[in-house]
Amino acid sequence: MSFNRSDFPMLNKSMHGNPLVYLDSAATTMKPQSVIDAISQFYSDNYGTVHRAVYELAGEATAKYHAVRVKVQQFLHAKSSDEIIFTKGTTEAINLVAFSFGETFVQPGDEILISAMEHHSNIVPWQLLCERKKAHLKIIPLLENGELDLDAYEKLLSPKTKLVSFVHISNVLGIVNPLKKIIEAAHLRGAKVFVDGAQSAPHLKIDVQDLDCDFYAFSGHKIYGPTGIGILYGKKELLEQMPPYQGGGDMIQTVTFEKTTFQPPPLRFEAGTPMIAEVMGLGAALDYFQSYGLVKIHDYEAALMRHALEEMGKIDEIRILGPRGSRSSLITFNIQGVHSLDAATLLDLKGIAVRSGHLCAQPLLQHFGCSSALRLSLAPYNTMEEIDYFCKALQTVVYTHLVITK
Repeated sequence: MSFNRSDFPMLNKSMHGNPLVYLDSAATTMKPQSVIDAISQFYSDNYGTVHRAVYELAGEATAKYHAVRVKVQQFLHAKSSDEIIFTKGTTEAINLVAFSFGETFVQPGDEILISAMEHHSNIVPWQLLCERKKAHLKIIPLLENGELDLDAYEKLLSPKTKLVSFVHISNVLGIVNPLKKIIEAAHLRGAKVFVDGAQSAPHLKIDVQDLDCDFYAFSGHKIYGPTGIGILYGKKELLEQMPPYQGGGDMIQTVTFEKTTFQPPPLRFEAGTPMIAEVMGLGAALDYFQSYGLVKIHDYEAALMRHALEEMGKIDEIRILGPRGSRSSLITFNIQGVHSLDAATLLDLKGIAVRSGHLCAQPLLQHFGCSSALRLSLAPYNTMEEIDYFCKALQTVVYTHLVITK
């Protein structure tokens, strides 16, 4: 089932005299009017701080803020709303765990495992942790087609492995990693598991209890919500053992010049005045998303993907990265002889928005022998007609290159 396009004001825009064809939802999704209204209404009619005052506005804001935390708990099927931490996004969630979990559980000589398909946000924080704690970062290699080498993963796991962090869905390849198998193998060795769900939360049913992951994170702006708000799920028993990531107001119980005591999770990890309006927007986004039903959304996106792969497959000069089989709603590719930035510029002139560059995954692109690429990514507001228009534009790019190079 497709979204009602009229719900998304940005989709009415024209670019360079052409209707906007937005094909970059893996980077960030467009926002329905209900999300925009929720943020505006909070600022204009319900604005108040949270957790800090007894007057009515503050009480109402606090209740609505907590209601969104419960809504996220239900969305992820977590055991308790106390396991849901509001962050600025997936990147901050990863950094929070790298610092707080790292301070408590990682010792010199320990090992952190990540895969070779990770986004930079799931590489750099662990590098910093390993430098800080004199631990070792181990890389799970890929098979030639880009899938995880699970045999190599099993061999890398050891009693020294403290945490495995990997992406649920690759932001470059669209590959859906076998979470349960990866998590079970890590737990057998006593390691904890962090799942980067930035690309999976908008497309798959997430049940953190069924998966048995120790941490899971996603960003609001990738699931039709505002920027500046993300979610970290963590098992309560782990969060209770982890020190604060930042210090400030609201995360404390008592403060003296001699000693400070801290709130239990999640407030322990939410220092300062939080992003209240963004939380309200996230709540509205989850309501909008879930009103369509995940199965219907998935079926529609799968039909869009099949059509895109079929039409792009007719253009000989296109090289699609990764396996063409089961993948989420994105396709990363290159055009023979055409730099990705040049191709993206030509597509932009036709009103088509796609991602180009290294896609925040330089090691993964190097695996495929390239330094940049183009990425088409879809959402339920896209249409078959947009894909046809996009593929015709690709053919024009190829033809233009052939004419120029003759």
